[in-house]
Amino acid sequence: MTEVRGTFDAHGRRFAIAAARFNEVITRKLVDGALACFRAHGVNEDDVAVVWVPGAFELPLAAQRLAETGLYDGVVCLGAVIRGETAHFGYVAGECAWGLQDVALRTALPVGFGVLTTEDVDQALARAGGKHGNKGWDAAMAAMEMASVLDQIPSKE
Repeated sequence: MTEVRGTFDAHGRRFAIAAARFNEVITRKLVDGALACFRAHGVNEDDVAVVWVPGAFELPLAAQRLAETGLYDGVVCLGAVIRGETAHFGYVAGECAWGLQDVALRTALPVGFGVLTTEDVDQALARAGGKHGNKGWDAAMAAMEMASVLDQIPSKE
């Protein structure tokens, strides 16, 4: 039996962070969490690029462009979509999630999903370094682990 598990030693790896400016007070905390995670796991600060986009809807395009460069071992996407009074929330959150998964599948590059989808600002803050941790950190962990997993799975090329 073969068993593959990812590691979190990311020395020598390069990552990109795509972050949504909309709800930036929250997204900035997610970015800080992802950066802290990368530092804690051996990623050199010079090996991380942070790209800001207008909102969560634009994250898939930025992730795709970053993935296509071939410069990164993974892309971490961060943002906060907070439910409002209109159907806008459902469209933005759903299309963002679908688009980011599509980028990962088409490019075979890990895409860490750190886009909060919450009912209100308090829930978002609780997940951006509050009582529920920092989902930016968690998304960076997922990208590192998947980069390690993919390195261990042979490809047909």
